[in-house]
Amino acid sequence: MAVTHSLGFPRIGARRELKQALEAYWSGKIGLSDLQESGRRLRERHWQLQGRSGIDLVPVGDFAYYDQMLNMTVLLGAVPERFDFGEETPDLDRYFELARGGKHQPAMEMTKWFDTNYHYIVPEFHRDTTFRLGTEWLFEEVEEAAALRFNPKPVLIGPLTYLYLGKAKEDGFERLALLPRLIPVYAEILRRLRDLGVVWVQMDEPALVLDLPPEWLAGYREAYRELAAAGPKILLATYFDSAAEQADLMKDLPVAGLHIDAVRGPVQVPVFLDSYPADKVLSLGLVDGRNIWRTDLGRALALAETARTRLGERLWLAPSCSLLHVPADLESESELDPEIRSWLAFAVQKLQELATVDKGLRLGVEAIRSELETQDRVLGDRAKSARVRNPAVTARLERLTEADYRRYSPFSERIALQRERLRLPVFPTTTIGSFPQTADIRKARADYRKGELNEAVYRETMRKAVREAIGKQEALGLDLLVHGEAERNDMVEYFGEQLEGFVFTRYGWVQSYGSRCVKPPIIVGDVSRPRPMTVEWISYAQRQARKPVKGMLTGPVTILQWSFVRDDQPRSATALQIALAIRDEVLDLEQAGVAAIQIDEPAIREGLPLKRRDRDDYLAWAVKAFRLASSGVADDTQIHTHMCYSEFADILPAIADLDADVITIETSRSGMDLLTAFRDFQYPNDVGPGVYDIHSPRVPAKEEMLRLLEKACEVISPERLWVNPDCGLKTRAWPEVEQAMAHMVEAARTLRQRWTSFAGELNRSDALPSPGHTDQFDQGEQSRNGAADGQPGECFEHLPSDEEAGGGPCPARQS
Repeated sequence: MAVTHSLGFPRIGARRELKQALEAYWSGKIGLSDLQESGRRLRERHWQLQGRSGIDLVPVGDFAYYDQMLNMTVLLGAVPERFDFGEETPDLDRYFELARGGKHQPAMEMTKWFDTNYHYIVPEFHRDTTFRLGTEWLFEEVEEAAALRFNPKPVLIGPLTYLYLGKAKEDGFERLALLPRLIPVYAEILRRLRDLGVVWVQMDEPALVLDLPPEWLAGYREAYRELAAAGPKILLATYFDSAAEQADLMKDLPVAGLHIDAVRGPVQVPVFLDSYPADKVLSLGLVDGRNIWRTDLGRALALAETARTRLGERLWLAPSCSLLHVPADLESESELDPEIRSWLAFAVQKLQELATVDKGLRLGVEAIRSELETQDRVLGDRAKSARVRNPAVTARLERLTEADYRRYSPFSERIALQRERLRLPVFPTTTIGSFPQTADIRKARADYRKGELNEAVYRETMRKAVREAIGKQEALGLDLLVHGEAERNDMVEYFGEQLEGFVFTRYGWVQSYGSRCVKPPIIVGDVSRPRPMTVEWISYAQRQARKPVKGMLTGPVTILQWSFVRDDQPRSATALQIALAIRDEVLDLEQAGVAAIQIDEPAIREGLPLKRRDRDDYLAWAVKAFRLASSGVADDTQIHTHMCYSEFADILPAIADLDADVITIETSRSGMDLLTAFRDFQYPNDVGPGVYDIHSPRVPAKEEMLRLLEKACEVISPERLWVNPDCGLKTRAWPEVEQAMAHMVEAARTLRQRWTSFAGELNRSDALPSPGHTDQFDQGEQSRNGAADGQPGECFEHLPSDEEAGGGPCPARQS
């Protein structure tokens, strides 16, 4: 009989109970014991759900109050020394300070977990980093599960993956050198688990699906030779792609079993089955842990039967990866259209599907005949449903030409026209789009959805929020404004609700990071835009403002990545359909007089395939989709884009090919390190590196932002630099936002003052408007085309032009 197990379960709760408890604790509404009790109840409930679904081994250690990688950091005692914690600080408070920042230290860096929309806290490594057993949380949870009579399978991030996904904080230091110090602590953890009666430990090593250097692959032999002797049996788990290239290495490791992803890497199954060692179990990930469509039970059963003929009782069955990436339970979706609901499976249903495959494997196909027939009918109905295909969308895509994917003129010509139209000062300040979603805004939106607030009152409430956002920005002195997005529930969901081809759940929440949850739309059919989506709100905001207001849109690749995407056509085809819809919105905004339009693509790096061999194809269609969305505008309309938590070096050619006039990126947690790649590549267009971290409640001082801008000036030509936060401000509160924005504007003004003399000498004669000139917008202290009148400032020894690589001496360093 095959063993069934789960690699991990959604931790936030079906009603976001963990989110609510966390935010209540952070705001002081509940105490530490209340938070811990909420965590204990959630763990128990999730173990019960998995047990009732027929799972033999339940995961323990997949629960985290913030992030599983951060859990490993504190378990391994690898807290960065810069935090200098006092002994009196409770463990969880220290833990949260690492993730959210403290009074004197910014938070640890955060980035995407492989190609998912989940964010993890990046470990920090130095030459003198040491490891020790840091917390008792994992062992306490094992005892919890055992006391409830569950069969616990602790889940750990493996040592090589932990080191590989961390970041060396010293130049010339290779983090792999820490492996000999790290392994003894892992061995100690395993011995402790053995003493608690644990039989199996799941060691997650998804780094094995990447293109690892030889020295890292060699590290696996070194590490697992010692760990295999430490105690419980080790199930080494890979997921998110094929590990076929490392099959020989993995089969040869002294572990008791391997897990492979048969959904995202089906080609690897025969490779692993061939000459599979007689002393190992093989776990097949048969159910998709990354998407919400029902499993093809017949296909999964056939694959399991093939594997059983080779493995016998050494076959284990599991989802492809942790179910962290899907919602908890479809049973809650009573309002969802029954036809569409029949096509779906959330975490609980996926485990039930796994149990069905196991039953068919044990008792024969006749034992699950009714389930197979039901599924065949559902899959057939979905394929024939009128919700799926729209011939008009297909026809429109076929009529596109190469001209539809190109701006009219090169950036060097466009930027002059845009600067003349926008009249922004040098080091222009802006934000990424959203402002705080206050309790009043959320209540009005919820009441309107429930029919408890009439449309006129709702619209006036949202307009009032827009007016307040514009007023606050103008009072603070920001240069390029945003309307604040009060009317938007989510940057993807908002657009999906107005596009054909999307459906939505009520409780389909998925964790993005910490307490931040998203409710991804489900793309069920061809995508089109029946009517304008944002024009009314942006136009209203512009009428309230004396300065230009950006149109704010989400890009096609991000809408694709942050949705549950249909699996019946290539993702590239769906991306182009979304791009056409966004293009229509861009052109309508331009027609309405909007001079700058931001098309956010924070997920474009996230979608990059894990294997280098697959990347060129993805980047080709991802770039094509963005350019289709953005390229219909005139040269003097400025296109912005924004990207989140990404290591850009390996895709900068593709980012340049997007041909956005301005790109804003998250850089504050990395201390502007990401900009080095832009300098080395000689990125040609304007750049806005984030100067403060919006994911933390900490408000950095003006001097801290100024230091980051100084670093930015050293690698990017100052006349191409924008000043902005790392990301949108939706999740923050107005008092901290206004304080941080004030510091940001002050930092920009300091640089501007030191730029005055040089910029004036650069092009004073023709850059400024003539006396009496008026413009649609205020001009700010100093035009980017030249200098404002005033006293001479500091001079520069050298400052490269836009065409030169990198930056020059920073204005702030010339005093």
